[in-house]
Amino acid sequence: MNDHTDRPDPCHRRPDGLSDKTVEALGALSKALETTERARGHLYSFHQLTGGADLELDRAVRLLHEAGHPEWAEKVRSEILGRNVIPGRWTFQIVEAYNDTYYRPFQELERSAVRDLAEGRDHLYEAEMKEARRTRGHPAHTARPPADDE
Repeated sequence: MNDHTDRPDPCHRRPDGLSDKTVEALGALSKALETTERARGHLYSFHQLTGGADLELDRAVRLLHEAGHPEWAEKVRSEILGRNVIPGRWTFQIVEAYNDTYYRPFQELERSAVRDLAEGRDHLYEAEMKEARRTRGHPAHTARPPADDE
């Protein structure tokens, strides 16, 4: 094993003078943003599932007509098909509002904190955890991937 793979990449090394508390705080901020990323994914699932259900209503309306239940077909079409999921909004509007009001500001704040407090070095908390937990000299515990020229 060469020295290259046994030392963390400089972008994952703590800048001089950065305190343990700051590294921990940035790690907590990053973890919170990652959780928000997951929540956002669930919001997109909600959006797509609700949209898919609404499109399936077209089939339900058609089948109700074919089965001789035009009053029920009309009831489904007029009361549920295309209905707002909350007052005035379809799911795409909820996603847009979430992105504009919460997700993007959170993402920008986290990026700014990392840039201003840690010289833009991301995942320092995790990088230091990796260093503490890996077995030096073990080929499956290298600090980073091999260089392209190796």
